[in-house]
Amino acid sequence: MGRPFQIPEALPVEEQRGQTFPTLVELMQRLLAPDGCPWDREQTFGSLRRYVLEEACEVMDAIDAQDLSHLSEELGDLALQIVFLAELARRSGAFGPDDVVRGICEKLVRRHPHVFADGSAEDAAEVLRNWERIKAQEKGSRGLLDGVPRSLPALQRAQHMSDKVGRVGFDWPDARGSRAKVEEELVELDEAIARGERAAVEHELGDLLFALVNLARHHELDAEAALRSAGDRFARRFAHVERRVRERHGGFPGTTAERIPLEVLDSYWDEAKIEGR
Repeated sequence: MGRPFQIPEALPVEEQRGQTFPTLVELMQRLLAPDGCPWDREQTFGSLRRYVLEEACEVMDAIDAQDLSHLSEELGDLALQIVFLAELARRSGAFGPDDVVRGICEKLVRRHPHVFADGSAEDAAEVLRNWERIKAQEKGSRGLLDGVPRSLPALQRAQHMSDKVGRVGFDWPDARGSRAKVEEELVELDEAIARGERAAVEHELGDLLFALVNLARHHELDAEAALRSAGDRFARRFAHVERRVRERHGGFPGTTAERIPLEVLDSYWDEAKIEGR
C-alpha cells in the first residue's frame, strides 16, 4: 500500500517565493526510492532526452498561444524533467539538484556585474555584449560556437551561429551583402541540380538555407519563427483545399490515375489565400 504525499497548499501569487520547489525534489526522490515507481526507476539520462525536448516545445506552444494557464502547467512539466535529471545524477554521485540551482545562481551573479557589482550597462545591447565577454573569459580557449547546442532546430542553430560570429565582426556591413549571398548560393544550387549530383545538391541547398537565415538576421527577423508561420499558413490553406475536395469530389481519389487535376486544386488554394487576407 502506498504512502500519502502532502501536496503544497495553493498560495496567492504575491506571496509566492519559490518555497514549494523543494517539495518537487522530495517527490522525485520518493518516486526513485526502492519502493517507488518502477517506470521512473528504469529511466536514464538518455531515455529522458526526448521528454526534455517535448516539454520545452510545449512550453513554447503555450507562449505562442498566449495561454497563461496552459503555460503554468507546461512549465511544471519542464521543471519535472530538470528535477528528474538532477536526481538521477545525485543517485550516481555526480551532482544533485542543489548543485544545479547554486550553479545557475553563481553564473547569473557573475554575468550581471551591472546589478551585483560595479559594472555598468546602458541598455540591453550592452548587457548582451558584456554577457558574451564574461562568458568567453569563463570558457577560456573554448571556441565561440562551442556553446551553440547542436540539438537545436537547424534554422535556430544557424541563426545563433551567425549572430555570434556577427558580434565579433565576421559579417557583412548591411543586409545587401547577405542578399547577394542568397543569389550566389541559389545559382550554385541550380548548377548542382543541372549536374544531377545528389550530394552536391544537398550541400548547396544547405548553404542556401544558411544564407537565408543570415538574411533574416540582417532584417531582425527570426528565421525559425518565419518558417513556423509559413507552415501554419500552409496547414490552414490545405485544410481549405481538403474541405473543397470532400464537398465537390467526395475526397481525394485512391489512385494516381484518378487524381484531381492540379489546376483544380490550385483554384481551391487560391480561395484559401483570399479568405486568409
